[in-house]
Amino acid sequence: MEPINQTLTAIDGIKVGHATDATARTGCTVILCPAGAMAGVDVRGAAPGTRETEALRPGRLVQKAHAVLLTGGSAFGLDAASGVVQYLEEQDIGFPAGPVRVPIVPAAVIFDLGVGDAKVRPDREMGYQACLNATDEPVAMGAVGAGTGATVGKAPGVTSSPGGVGSACKHLDSGLIVAAVVVVNALGNVVHPDTGEIVAGGKVNGSFVDITERLLDANLVSGTNTTIGVVATNAALSSAETTRVAEMAHDGMARAIRPAHTMFDGDTLFSLATGTHTGSSVNTIGILAAEVVAEAIVNAVRTR
Repeated sequence: MEPINQTLTAIDGIKVGHATDATARTGCTVILCPAGAMAGVDVRGAAPGTRETEALRPGRLVQKAHAVLLTGGSAFGLDAASGVVQYLEEQDIGFPAGPVRVPIVPAAVIFDLGVGDAKVRPDREMGYQACLNATDEPVAMGAVGAGTGATVGKAPGVTSSPGGVGSACKHLDSGLIVAAVVVVNALGNVVHPDTGEIVAGGKVNGSFVDITERLLDANLVSGTNTTIGVVATNAALSSAETTRVAEMAHDGMARAIRPAHTMFDGDTLFSLATGTHTGSSVNTIGILAAEVVAEAIVNAVRTR
């Protein structure tokens, strides 16, 4: 029988919380790992909005994160990370630095300002609220949190479809768990990775169109995109291995979004390793990471 929780929170020690403004159509999503998790990141899109990514590079002093924030609001939305930092500091969680503990909270944003109220963006208060809402229950999906104002399939003359937050998980008999949560706000269409069938994206007269073909024949001027997420495992990995998992996980994005990683996407994936499981190779984990990212992307647009 399959485990009940088929989302990111199936991994012990990880909680996920959303804060949603349905009126302004924006929000943020926090992934809490209070005990600290080995962290990595890989940025493939050419228009990213991020925080603390350099701190996660292999060879840096800080190797573990205590939370990851995924947020709407473009660069303005990075302010919500301050609320996550505040919450963790109040719990005395962070990297020991003299008289204080500094919470390590990398973050990434999507551009959703053209969907709802462009003057309302996730802020410190919303980031703090997302932490209060965090739970180890199965992750809520669809138009919630950072995915509230997300859309997919954008090109001149087409109507986009709703994006959202999606999650997926793989459990192996060995005890290994690999899971992902993804905020899908892509320039491209979302396609089923096995069949190539469009499941969400740009439409003309109510029918899906091939965004890739349209972009080849048009001058794209919009930068209102970006898909961001977190892939996590209960495996014990080094800093370099955790980063490699983030790199391999991007294959799942390319399988499920066409096109992906464009000049107008800020596609970014973080990786977390909690370290309670041993004996699985980074190859196995990376392969599964790509699979759960692709599945999470499809779940994001199918959940309504």
